[in-house]
Amino acid sequence: MSNRWIVLAALLAALGVAMGAFGAHVLKLWLPLQKMTIFETAVRYHLFHTLALLACGVLITTHPAHAAGLRWVAGLLTAGIVLFSGGLYAAALSDLDPFMWATPFGGLAWIAAWLLLAYLFWRKPGRGA
Repeated sequence: MSNRWIVLAALLAALGVAMGAFGAHVLKLWLPLQKMTIFETAVRYHLFHTLALLACGVLITTHPAHAAGLRWVAGLLTAGIVLFSGGLYAAALSDLDPFMWATPFGGLAWIAAWLLLAYLFWRKPGRGA
């Protein structure tokens, strides 16, 4: 199961790098500065949280007592990438600002993921989740 998260992290990392390159080499030629700033924020958070997703895949293997909780963390990180970064990408690349509605939900998913990760490793293994 951890391999799936590692593969997903690798694919999302490749997508994040491609989006960054697209923004730096293509979009900056025709996207207004305000939209470019939104796009760059999407790329930055996309890549940061992809690294966290990769770490979850590794942690599932090295800390099997926490595997179930780590799968939740990985799912929340993935949801955050889709909702937060995806919403910002869509808003930056279109004139449809309603895509921005997704960003707070993505941010909340990330906050939940980080808090759950802290909880998993703070509590004693074998007790609770």
